[in-house]
Amino acid sequence: MKKNANLKLPKTDVHYNDVCMYIEDIPHEDYSHASENARESFRDMKFGVRIHWGLYSKWRLQEESWPFLKMSYEDKEKYQELYKEFNPKHFDADEWMRLFKKAGLKCFAFTSKHHDGFSLFDTKANVKRCVNWTAQGGPQIEGCDFAFSVMDSPFKRDIVKELCDAARKNDIKIDLYFSHPDWFDADFRPYTFHPLSVPEYKELLTEREMEEYDSRYEKMLPLPVAHSLTKEERSSMVARHRQQLTELLTNYGKIDMLCLDMWLGSDVWPELRDTIKKLRDIDPDIMLRCRGIGNYGDYYTPEGFVPGNKENTDMPWMVIYPLAKTFSYDPDASQYKGSEWIIKNLVDSVAKGGNFMVGIGPDENGLFHPAATSQLEEVGAWLDVNGEAIYATRARQGTLHKEGESIYFTNTKNLTHTYAITTQWPGNTLCINTVRPRTGTDIFLLGHYEALDWTYEDDKLIIKIPEHMQNEENRPCKTAYAFKIVTV
Repeated sequence: MKKNANLKLPKTDVHYNDVCMYIEDIPHEDYSHASENARESFRDMKFGVRIHWGLYSKWRLQEESWPFLKMSYEDKEKYQELYKEFNPKHFDADEWMRLFKKAGLKCFAFTSKHHDGFSLFDTKANVKRCVNWTAQGGPQIEGCDFAFSVMDSPFKRDIVKELCDAARKNDIKIDLYFSHPDWFDADFRPYTFHPLSVPEYKELLTEREMEEYDSRYEKMLPLPVAHSLTKEERSSMVARHRQQLTELLTNYGKIDMLCLDMWLGSDVWPELRDTIKKLRDIDPDIMLRCRGIGNYGDYYTPEGFVPGNKENTDMPWMVIYPLAKTFSYDPDASQYKGSEWIIKNLVDSVAKGGNFMVGIGPDENGLFHPAATSQLEEVGAWLDVNGEAIYATRARQGTLHKEGESIYFTNTKNLTHTYAITTQWPGNTLCINTVRPRTGTDIFLLGHYEALDWTYEDDKLIIKIPEHMQNEENRPCKTAYAFKIVTV
């Protein structure tokens, strides 16, 4: 496969800067990215949902498993024991997918394992060494031999399998999130904010880890120091990491995307690179998120913001943005930003050539907050009217993705039609400066089945809006309005 020289992370991407010091900018000659067909399919999706779920839902923690780092030793031990209580009695994979389909979502990402190490799938890769945080004399590494997974919990159901099966029945693409670091497995120390340190930690950690050292751990400093990784422990870490990723790509049918997160150390990059090559052998078209693997990845994810301009790269991208304050379950209805917020960010992302993935989390019983459910359903109703201006579209060339503060554009792939999406009701007329309709063609407002009057003079397109539509109740939708214009 011919390599695409522009298939690179932007230099502004924060996670590129985490690893660019030790990951080669140009992948090895024996490595190929996913095919152009796979990238095209990724670009067609446009709208997805990201689900963060794990032990942290038992305590309804914000920021997923990150609060673990700042817990007392006693609370760390209690947290690690939560797997014995994990029993989401209302979880229903089919119900989740029915919601996602109604919301117009084309893909979902799911945390098969977050940083705390608890796996929500039937992994056979057992942990061999973990930390007893309340051992006499202080935290101690102890031998163990179990998966630390949902199969060790009272629930004993493979959640990843149930979700993958339900997604395929609903024609929803699958993106499995997987954390490189593992804070339960002591063999992963000290990489990516592991709660255990080693004597030579400053030589192993990245620049960002050192810069964020105090804020990530706060009052828990200094960290308990264990002995340096032995050869056996290092090999165990690499093997378990590789085994779990292999399980995800071989035990659950076709997986469309693998959402890698964070990174490991520079000293184990050669082994991680070999793992990525093996995953590519298993599925040449798996779309790999770039985190921790640099330009070996196939897509990247601006997090918590939509890029201000179109990205200067051929690498596909997808914004990820929590609907509430963080990606995990939030019991406060007022924190959910609303369907209008989702639609505006979706339109902004798509106009610039990207996808938009909204983040939500279920509670300890497997239920989403009613505010999240209703807001997603409202977006689905909007997409029922305007979906053709979103799905499988492409950005216009150059800086023509937007006019002013409220008009965005998308193109059909064959460039025969341009959609002008305005996030504010235009009033009696809509004036557009950068689109010239084909002479004699009709212009439509999506959801309104009568052609609109229009003129094109002095390089300006003026679309006239019928008087009866000045009454909001007579409009086909709310929030944003898409006009379909023949251009070729």
